[in-house]
Amino acid sequence: MNKKILSPIERIEGEVYLPGSKSISNRALLLAAMSRGQTQIHNLLNSEDTQYMLKALHQLGVKVEQLEQNLKNSSLTVEVHGKAGPLSTIQQELDLNLGLAGTAYRPLTAALCLGKGTFTLSGNARMNERPIADLVYGLSQLGANISYLGEDGFPPLLIKSAGLTGGSIEMSGAVSSQFLTSLLMAAPLADGPIAITVIDDLVSKPYLDITTNLMQKFGATVSQEAHRTFAVTPGQYHSPGKFLVEGDASNASYFLAAAALPGNQIRVYGIGKGSIQGDVAFVHALEAMGASVSMGFDWIEVKGAPLHGVDLDLNHIPDAAMTLVTLALFADGPTRIRNIANWRVKETDRLDAMAREMRKLGATIEEGPDYIFIQPPSSIVSAAIDTYGDHRMAMCFSLAALGNQSITINEPECVAKTFPNYFEIYESVCKH
Repeated sequence: MNKKILSPIERIEGEVYLPGSKSISNRALLLAAMSRGQTQIHNLLNSEDTQYMLKALHQLGVKVEQLEQNLKNSSLTVEVHGKAGPLSTIQQELDLNLGLAGTAYRPLTAALCLGKGTFTLSGNARMNERPIADLVYGLSQLGANISYLGEDGFPPLLIKSAGLTGGSIEMSGAVSSQFLTSLLMAAPLADGPIAITVIDDLVSKPYLDITTNLMQKFGATVSQEAHRTFAVTPGQYHSPGKFLVEGDASNASYFLAAAALPGNQIRVYGIGKGSIQGDVAFVHALEAMGASVSMGFDWIEVKGAPLHGVDLDLNHIPDAAMTLVTLALFADGPTRIRNIANWRVKETDRLDAMAREMRKLGATIEEGPDYIFIQPPSSIVSAAIDTYGDHRMAMCFSLAALGNQSITINEPECVAKTFPNYFEIYESVCKH
């Protein structure tokens, strides 16, 4: 087993240029592939998740040319030759393995219901434990022919494509916003207008705003009201010509959180006031804890201060919320993070995993069905952190080395899912 040993870090300071957003990268690739015309995508994240999407598009006959590669921030410039409609318009049989890339698996499930062909969508063992029934139910209301090849409600799937009808449907949004995102992105290529009503509480609402924003940039007509009803008019996607992927706000959270400690300071480039990502709201949580935050159009700077415990509902930023749990180790009192039940259906059961690893560091933890309560230790204990194959576990717990103890991260290579050179960039701003 590989290990990454982080020596005690005295302080954090410097500048970080963020890799492209995973969520935006895979959405942009799919929309460009279904668009009329060629799209140059700049600052595309080069990671495992985007490589799974690129491989699937190649199997489907979508031409994607790599124009540039930036090793410094794990980004690519590619040109996508759009198909001006469904990804497959011939009768063919393909097996697509999408690993643990939810931002590829869910959208392709919907997109492949358009056009023609028979497709088997598989993934790794953890993907087969991640529910997908709400998306399948939504698509089935529009005429999709999808079968479960294993346990009902979970991957792998068999899709027999014959197009999607228009109509009014109902969907649950309580488990994952990716289900609604996936159906929305396929909807403009359906045979008629589609109206969607969310029948319960929609989680991670800002991610839907990313989706509708990008759909509009690629020429779709989509509207929503209070994240409760969505309407899509049929029509063709059109390439915007050039598209710049903004920096990944979730990945920015690790640097911004580290800078929140007294004596630290970081400026990250690639997100700011102009960002369309909801995880930029992470800075409000940092301010609530006592840190100083300033923002420009495409940068955020955090200066450290003594930190206070907080009690916050972070349903809207579930990925960045994990970072706040490890930052709570350094607060002057307890912290409670609420309304995060969907952590349990991520790359691992993140509520359980975070609780286990935080206890190793000396924190007192209460794990509830949809919350985690952290009583920070008087001093952090040196520990070896298990990552459960989850990239965010590895990155979150790198912050613990700011507690005057060495920290070992087991299986650090899992960060390749979204941020392959994370530890290299993290250590470049660490002072020992």
